[in-house]
Parts: sequence; C-alpha cells; structure tokens
Amino acid sequence: MSNDRRTHVERGSDHDLSVTRSFDAPVRRVFEAWVAPALFKRWWAPKSLGMTILSCEMDVRTGGGYRLEFGHPDGEQPMVFYGKYREVVPGVRLVWTNEESEDGAVTTVTFEEKDGKTQLVLHERHRSREALEESFQGMESCMPEQFDQLDALLASLKAG
Repeated sequence: MSNDRRTHVERGSDHDLSVTRSFDAPVRRVFEAWVAPALFKRWWAPKSLGMTILSCEMDVRTGGGYRLEFGHPDGEQPMVFYGKYREVVPGVRLVWTNEESEDGAVTTVTFEEKDGKTQLVLHERHRSREALEESFQGMESCMPEQFDQLDALLASLKAG
C-alpha cells in the first residue's frame, strides 16, 4: 500500500494490481483529463523524475490507439509507450493494452461519481508475476504524485 493516504496501491493477486483515488471533481471533468491529449500531458509524467511528455497521440475510441513518447535529461533515447483501446465508455470506463513489451499489461480505469466527487480505480492485469512486481514498484512510487498532479489540474480547471 502506498504511503499517500489518498492514493491506495494494492496487489490483488500474482497478476493484478489496483490504484484507487477519490478526486474532488465530477466524472466528466476527470474523464476528460484522461482522454484529451492537451490535458493528459499536463499531469501524467511525474515531475519529480524530470520526465516530460514529448508527444501524446490518443485516438480514444474502442479500436483506437495511443502512443506516448517520454524524454528525460539523462536519457539518450525517448521512451515510447503504445497500445490499443479495447473499450471506451465515456465517463464510465477505459480499457487499453500496453504493447511496448511482451509483458505488457491490460489497464482498466473506472470512474464513479459520488456526491460530485469521482472515485477512480485503475486496474492492471499482468501476464506474469515478475511483470506485476516491476509495475507495482513503479506504481507505488509514481501514482501518488501523478494523481496529485491530476488533482492540481482539476482544481485549476474548476477555478478557470
């Protein structure tokens, strides 16, 4: 479990992990931050790691694809992540593949509105225990920061 009291990162099995967080914003706004490239680029890369999103292509529809390219000052080559959207239900669920490696997970994000707030659950299903372990370490260290950045973005959108 993460040290951040608002973001909970948990193993579900030898192949599954989940990240849960509540956001003080309606589902439509939180969902938009996940599917609009201009917004997504503002919160997805953890700032403390010095990473930047160099390009963000998102065709958010069932059967569509995505491609994210990250840069880091210490890296010679950008890191590229890509896959396909298996299911897109606006305001309810996103399901996508992570195809940059043989061990790529399937990620599902669900959005549920309660009293004007959004309960978000990100679930990853991995092909192997080893892939889960590697992902869990990254999720546990990065997702609280990423979700704090999303919180800040949502607050700025509410204020604006």
